[in-house]
Order: sequence, then structure tokens, then C-alpha cells
Amino acid sequence: MIIRYKQTALAVMGALLLFSCHDLDMAPLSKGTSDTWYRDESEVKAAVNQLYDAKYWTYNGNQEWDVGWDDDIDSRDVVSDLTSGTLTGQSGAVTTMWDNNFQAVTYSNSVINGVEALAAQGSASTELRLYEAEARFFRAHAYGELIFHFGDVPFYTKSLSVEQALDSGRVSKSVILKHIYADLDSAAAVLPISYADGHRITKGAALAMKARIALYQADYSTAAEAAKAVIDLNAYSLEPVYSDLFAPDKNTSSEFIFIIPRSFDLKINLYEGRSRIPRTLNGGWNSIYPSWELLAAYTCTDGKTIDQSALFNPQKPFRNRDPRCTMTIVEFGKLWLGVIYDPSPASKNVRNLSTGKLIRNLDTRINQQYASYNGLTLRKGVSKRWIDNGFDVENPTIVMRYADVLLMYAEAKIELGQIDQGVVDAMNEVRARAYGVSVSDTSAYPAFTRMPQEEMRRQLRIERRMEFPFEGRRFYDLVRWKLMDKVFNRKTYGILYPASEALEKLVYANKWFWPEKPVMDGDDCADFSKMEEEGYVTPIITRKFEERQYLWPIPTKEVQINSNMKQNEGY
Repeated sequence: MIIRYKQTALAVMGALLLFSCHDLDMAPLSKGTSDTWYRDESEVKAAVNQLYDAKYWTYNGNQEWDVGWDDDIDSRDVVSDLTSGTLTGQSGAVTTMWDNNFQAVTYSNSVINGVEALAAQGSASTELRLYEAEARFFRAHAYGELIFHFGDVPFYTKSLSVEQALDSGRVSKSVILKHIYADLDSAAAVLPISYADGHRITKGAALAMKARIALYQADYSTAAEAAKAVIDLNAYSLEPVYSDLFAPDKNTSSEFIFIIPRSFDLKINLYEGRSRIPRTLNGGWNSIYPSWELLAAYTCTDGKTIDQSALFNPQKPFRNRDPRCTMTIVEFGKLWLGVIYDPSPASKNVRNLSTGKLIRNLDTRINQQYASYNGLTLRKGVSKRWIDNGFDVENPTIVMRYADVLLMYAEAKIELGQIDQGVVDAMNEVRARAYGVSVSDTSAYPAFTRMPQEEMRRQLRIERRMEFPFEGRRFYDLVRWKLMDKVFNRKTYGILYPASEALEKLVYANKWFWPEKPVMDGDDCADFSKMEEEGYVTPIITRKFEERQYLWPIPTKEVQINSNMKQNEGY
């Protein structure tokens, strides 16, 4: 820790200021120096802008598409330290999560203390107070991430000496949580409801973040209150078409509460690894794809899960499903990026609609070994622009959107046992949007009604899964619902391989795609082990989750250098 705090001190003094800064309208700002820092508002703004960097907002310190953290995403035979049961204090995700968030804390503290120093000189303008409020938001978010992943952690709001750093122990997360709430309340009291342009932190973002952190800490009263405060702002509404939220050039929406924009032209916040996502036929790797568990999770159009609905046909798994299913996963036999998508081993050739000609089908493993192992490919957020831009594309990272606020409000009220019409209305608003109909037209979609707490909880969890795949929310839900040990102590599965076996046992036997309905457990998670026993699917990897991993280990380097830094149990 002494090493990190030495680095932190230097960062506060000047290293941070040597990074090129950019405004949230993507226009570069001038650089600051340690000699002139906090001289005026522009320099404080430049410091705050550092905290809008994508590295502080992507999923688990990596990217929201990275695999190994939830059961919505598969990637061939890849496992993470988490899903192989080998998470340690030296794991990259652990050290990245710790370092990035403590860096954000340090940078936030420097801004807050810098503004206070200017205030003492009589220079605290309204604009400076806005930047201080943003820094409080960033500090609260960083500590929210830290206590969620690690539990008790060091807590500081001022610069530390080397001696203080060496003596820093872990502070109870309940104490830190109070400071998080105070920071977010302070920010919400100062920040505007909206800005004329740009993507800066607003009052709604501060309240929504308070709701999220409270929900993740099972403080349901605070979560419900904060989420309701966002709703009562009347500043947000759902995007009319679900899939439009994820277009590569979608940087504004009535649903966005806080996003991190990207710019292809300015090369800002780009994620070059997206070549792993698009289908093989379009030049991608298709090594990251939706899981079978996700495909099984979407309800049918009668609102029932696939094991309970008479509408579900395992040979036609996309029919009669919640519309978000085919807005997230490419449906077989449909046009996708100019060419029909069909992973069946019987479809050796497919038609290119732009030329009208049949071409060799590289989306089936009978032609291409490294086509999607389970036959699925992602549609949500993917666009022809990904191909045209060499996979450097501009989809923003959506940190918070209004649908999440509605479902957080509903969940908190359900857990409190306060199931009223407001809960039902919030859930129906999200579901009706998925079906593209008015929330009042309850005959046009499977609307929710008041039910006993256990069933409402079940329905809420299903709804969250259908609404947020590939947005980085599922991992947090699995941890707080204590489902990681269930979903990650199972195998992942794919289409029979060699593909000739799938052709014989499934296609020729009229059992393609799935030969039967998957088994769904009491938490509505799919289990394909029965199909494996019957010889219809190929196991890809065996995952393993250790109970201790509900809390991550403190990084080894911190424990070794600080005798007061106690390790989490089991590591």
C-alpha cells in the first residue's frame, strides 16, 4: 500500500494533470501542471473530466462484454479466475478493480479538497461547486464498487502521509455506506436536473446511483426512496424502441441517465476487442456470444417461462418469445448484416441479399470450426458500422438508464413487502416498451398484476435478466441474490461436434435446434445436463465457483506491505 500511496501523492500533485483531458463534448482541453493547478475553474474541470474515463465505468474494470463474470455470455472454452474457482489476490480483475477505484477516490478527493481550498480564498463559484458535486458522485461510486466486491476497505477523504498509509486498516462497509449516501445527497442537492448539452453528472444520476448502491447493499428503504425521487423528477422516459438504445451512434436518449460516450473520430474510449463479437461470416471471430442459458431465460408471449408455456417449441426457440429475445440474439433464418444467419450444419450455403447469390456459410461449424460453438450470435448493439470501422465503434457505455431505476424501485418495494400499484406500474412500463405498446393496453402484452411477494420477486428477477444482458448488470444481480454458486457450478454447452453428429442426431432426426425443452430450476436458470446425458449436446467447459468468492480477496500486495490490512476469509 505504501507504494500505491506514494504514487497517489504524485498523481494528486501532478501526474494526473499531465494526461490529455477532454471535455464531455469530446473537445480536448489544455493540460494543467502542478505549479498552476486549481488556479481557475477550467483546471478543476479538467481534473474532474479524468473521472469520466471509460476505465472507471466498464464492467469489473474491463469491458461490459467480457466473459467469465455472468451466465449470459459464453466464449468457447474460456473461463475466468472467478468461474474456475481460482480467484486470488493477484488476479488481474482483483487488482484492476482495487487500483482503478482507489485511483478514482484519490482523484475525487483532490478535486473536493482543491475546491475547498479555493473556497477558503473566497473563490468558490457556482461552477466550482458543481465540479465538487461531480467529484463527490465519483467518489461515492468508487467506494460503492469497493465495498460490493471487497467488503470492508480503507477509507480516506484527505491525502495520506506514508506513515498513515502504512497504518491504514479496513473500515466497516456500514460506516463507508453512510459516507457514500452523504456524498450522493450532497451532489444531488447541487447538480442540475439536466444540461443543455454534454453528458455530465446530473441530479438524477446522483439519486439513481444512490438507489443502485443501496439496493446492492440490501438497504431497500433507501433504494426505494432514492429510485422514487428519480421517477418524481419527471426528467426521464423509456426509449420507445428497446433496440434503438444500443445503436452505435446513440449518444442521446430520454432514457439515458448517465453514459460514457465514445468517439471514433477522436479515438476516445474505444474498445478494440469488439472484433470478437460479430459473426464469422462478417469477418468477426464470434468468440463471444450469448449463452444458451440466456436464450432459455426469455419468457414466451404469454408471460410464462419456457418450461411452463405451451407456446414454446424447442425446435423453433425464437418463436413466441419476449421481443427482447430477437433484439438481443440473432434469430435463425433471418437477414443479419446483409446475409441470412443460419448455424445449422445442414445450411452449407446461405444467400447474400445484396448480391442475390448463394455463398459458403461460415456461420456453421460444418464449414468453419471456429463459428459460434453454441450457434448463437449477438445482435444487441452490433451494427454494420462495426465492420466498416474495423471494429472500432462508438456504442457508449450505458452506466445508468431509466429502465434500471424503474426495476430497482420495484425490487426494493417487493423486498420491503410493499407491493402496491406503483410496483406493478413500474414493471409494466418496462415490459410494455419491450412489446412496443402502451402500458395501459394490457391486452397487448403479458402485463404484471399484484402477486404474493415470492412470485413478484421471481418475476422481477426474470424481467431484469431479459432487460439488461450484455450491460454488465447480471454479475451484480447474481452476487447479491446469492446465485453464483448455482449457475457457475455447472457446465456450459454447445452444438454437437463434430458437426456431422449434429447433422445426424438433430437435423435428420427433426430435433434441431434443441431436441426438447431445457430443464428450468426453481430460480428459472436453465440446466442442459439432461440433454448431455441423452447425447444431444456437447459440454464445452466445467465451471467452478467457490463460496468465498462472493467477496473478492484483498490484493496480495496490499496485505504484504500493511500489517493492518487483513485478508478476506478463505484466501
